[in-house]
Order: sequence, then structure tokens, then C-alpha cells
Amino acid sequence: MMEVAKRLHSVEEYYFSKKLKEVNALKAAGKPIINLGIGSPDLQPSKQVVAALTAGLLDANAHKYQSYQGLPEFRQAIADFYKKQYQTQINPDTEVLPLMGSKEGIMHVSLAFLNEGDGVLIPNPGYPTYAAVTKLVQANPIAYNLDESNNWLPNLEEIEKLDLSKVKIMWTSYPHMPTGAKASKTDLKKLVNFAKKHDILLVNDNPYSFILNDKPLSILNVEGAKDVCLELNSLSKTFNMAGWRVGVVLGSPKHINAVLKVKSNMDSGMFYGIQKGAIAALNSPQEWFDHLNTVYTIRRKLIWQLADKLNCTYDKEASGLFVWAKAPKGYKSETFIDTLLHDKSLFITPGTVFGTQGEGYVRFSLCATTEQIEDAIARV
Repeated sequence: MMEVAKRLHSVEEYYFSKKLKEVNALKAAGKPIINLGIGSPDLQPSKQVVAALTAGLLDANAHKYQSYQGLPEFRQAIADFYKKQYQTQINPDTEVLPLMGSKEGIMHVSLAFLNEGDGVLIPNPGYPTYAAVTKLVQANPIAYNLDESNNWLPNLEEIEKLDLSKVKIMWTSYPHMPTGAKASKTDLKKLVNFAKKHDILLVNDNPYSFILNDKPLSILNVEGAKDVCLELNSLSKTFNMAGWRVGVVLGSPKHINAVLKVKSNMDSGMFYGIQKGAIAALNSPQEWFDHLNTVYTIRRKLIWQLADKLNCTYDKEASGLFVWAKAPKGYKSETFIDTLLHDKSLFITPGTVFGTQGEGYVRFSLCATTEQIEDAIARV
């Protein structure tokens, strides 16, 4: 049998890929599973977005290869969105690169800037893909711990005690996934200054700005940030388009061109109709955001009730598509979620998926109907 590449031994199958096999097996066996573990929006995109996609199918150019850099009008819509929503000036010709989901951007950025043995600062807890991709490109993941006492923000003084001589990239994600913690403009300025001081490329992953958050921020709004920063963003959560795979990376022309070198060798452009739908999404009126947050506000209050019933504690000031909660005293995260799964047919995510600092915590998704959450409450 052909041996797999050595790099595969450095990573495991993605947690949700493995766990959902177990969950689906329980469903097949007749268990009435309620899934509050996955952040996959169950709401629909707006009618205008679907109409734009549908109309795009009939365009004479729809089924040809598309530009690696996306349609000019798509890049302009992204720049306009950043100006309106983040008060940030972006050049649509040189500072924007559409992606097939921001997750692929993590790989593209890593391939563009990391050599074997380079160091990468990765938040703990944080999105598992940062560490997985770092290992796949044979760079060295260096965890920096976040904790509740510091509102899940980096302790830069502690990080500076580490050997940073080989560090080339630092991953951040604010609003933070999985905790929902928000960074202020001052916090973002400190991060930019840290990156400049240590000659590090700071990459902020920013897909949750508009979910239950009335003050969306971009790190690129910080003066001088483009010199040392890239930002990833996504239409998946804000516009209920997770399956469409639409994301973007933004930054200086020099950084964007480096990522484009990788991307242009890995795909042949985003489908025309999807780009037209994305343009319509980016031009959504304020009523869209208000309606979305009204739905999630109702759901979050119910999740809080569920967490209360389970004797979990949580921060009501957190934002995003999840409720991050401390498990009852004495419970390990995975023990707690497995007990719920098998005793109550209720699936939530253990905090340990996101790193060792997630031990003792669990994460509830808001991507379920009020009826499903009420059913979960009744079961508990």
C-alpha cells in the first residue's frame, strides 16, 4: 500500500468530521439528535441574493473560466462594504482578493509566507485550522494562551517572553472564535504595534463582525496596519451563505500578490453566478442585519436558558454565532458533552476542540430553530 506523505502524520481528521460520524450513526439508530454543535447557518440568504445568483446563470459568460482575482464589480463591492461598514479605505484593484471561503485563505497565506521551521503564533483556544495548516506546511505552531480573566485577549507581555526570532505569522480572530470576546480599537492597535515591533505578519480572521455585535471593527482600520496585517473575511455567517464558499483576504498589494501567486495555481476562479449573488449580499440594506440579529437574539436567550438548566455559566456581553460557557464544576468538557449526547440526544461542542485552554468549557451554536432549542430545554 502506498505510504501517505509524512505531513499527514502531523494532523488528525477534523474534529467535526469525526464526531458527526458518531452523531449520524445515532440518528440512523433512531435517536432524536438536536445538533447545537455546528456553526452552519440554517437561515436562508435574502431573496435578492438568490435572484442575483439565478440571473447570473443565464449570462453568456457565466460558464467560462473566471478571473483569479474575481469580477471587478465584486472587488468593488467588497471595497464599498469595508468603507461603509468598517470606515476603512480599500483599493479594489490591488488590496482585495476573493477566496472560495476564508478557510482556504488560511492555507494560501501559510503557503505564501511560511518556510519549513518558521514559527507561527496560534491562539489557544482558537480555530483548529490555524494549527493544522501550520503543521501541514511544516512550520512550527507556537500556542499563546488566552483566558477568561483577560477577556480572551492576547497577553502581549507574556508572548514577548517567548523566542520570537523565527516567528513569521500571528493568527488572531476578533470577534473571537470560539468565545465571542470582542477586541476594542485600542486592543487592535496594540496588536498592530506588536507585529511591527517583531516583524510579524498579523492575520486577523474576521467572519463574525455582524452577528450580535453593534460595533464591527476591521484591523485594517488601524493606522499603518496594512504594512504588517492581512484580514480574512467571509460571507458565510453574515449572509447565510456558508455552502456558497465566498470569502476574501484584504491587505497591502505586496501581501495580496504573494497570496495570489498561490491561489492562481490552485483554482480557476469563482463561479460567475456566485460572485453576482455575493455582490447583492454585500449591498444588503441595514434591515438585513437588523432582522438577522433579531432572530439570533431570540435564539441566544433560549440558549442562555438551556445553559442555566445545565448549570453552565457564560458571558452575556460576548458576540458571534455561539454561546461559550463554562461547564459545571467537576466536569471535563468531553465527558460533559458525551453525557448530553447519549443521555439527552443533545450535541454541543467541547471546548477542548479549540485547544487546551478550552478544557472545562463548552460551546453552543445558535444555528438551530427556536423549536429545537425549546425541545433541548425540555429534555434537560
